[in-house]
Amino acid sequence: MVSLPHLLAFALASIALIALPGPTVLFVIGRSLALGRRGGILSVAGNALGLIPVIVAVALGLGAIVAQSVVIFTIIKFAGAAYIVFLGIQAIRHRRSAVGATGVAMAPKSRRRLVAEGFVVGVSNPKSIVFFIAVLPQFVDYGTGSVVAQLLTLGMVFVVLAFIGDSTWALAAGAARHWFAKSPRRIEHLSATGGAMMIGLGGVLAASGARS
Repeated sequence: MVSLPHLLAFALASIALIALPGPTVLFVIGRSLALGRRGGILSVAGNALGLIPVIVAVALGLGAIVAQSVVIFTIIKFAGAAYIVFLGIQAIRHRRSAVGATGVAMAPKSRRRLVAEGFVVGVSNPKSIVFFIAVLPQFVDYGTGSVVAQLLTLGMVFVVLAFIGDSTWALAAGAARHWFAKSPRRIEHLSATGGAMMIGLGGVLAASGARS
C-alpha cells in the first residue's frame, strides 16, 4: 500500500499538473466544441480508460522498454498524432450533420464509439508513458510493500483526478457550444473550430521531439 504522505503528495502534484492546460485539455475542448457536452464527457471517459493500460505497462516495466526504444516510441507518437488529426478532419467534414433542423446540436455518434475514440487517444499518447515513468516512481515508498501495487494505485489516483479535471473543461466548452447552438451557422463554425484545434494539436504532437 502507498503510505498516506506519499499519496497526498502525489495527489497534490497531479492536481497541479492537471490544472495546467496541455494537449489533453486541448483535445477535450476541441471534442466538446465539435460534439457538445455529451461528446466531450464521453471522450474524457475514453481517454481516462486509455490511460489504464499505459499505467499497467509502466507498473510491469513494459513502459520503460517503449520509452527507451526510439522506433517504437516514434511509431506510437505519430500514430496517436495522426488519429487526432483524423478526428479533427471528421469533425470539420461532418459539421453540418451536428445541427438539427431546429438548430440544436445533435450527436450522431454512439456512446461506444465516442468512448472508443477517446480510448485510442489516451492509450496512444506517448507523453503519458514518459510522465508515468518519470513521476510515479518518485512517490513510491520502497519499504512499505509491493512496488507494482503502489504504481498501480498512484496511477489510478491520477486517472480519477484527470477525469474530474478534464470533465470540467468538457462541461465548460460544451456550455459554450450550447449557447452558440441558437444559430445553426454559428454551430457549424464552432464544430469546424473544434476540428481545427484537434488538427493543430495532432500537428504539434507529431512535430515535437521524440522524448519531449
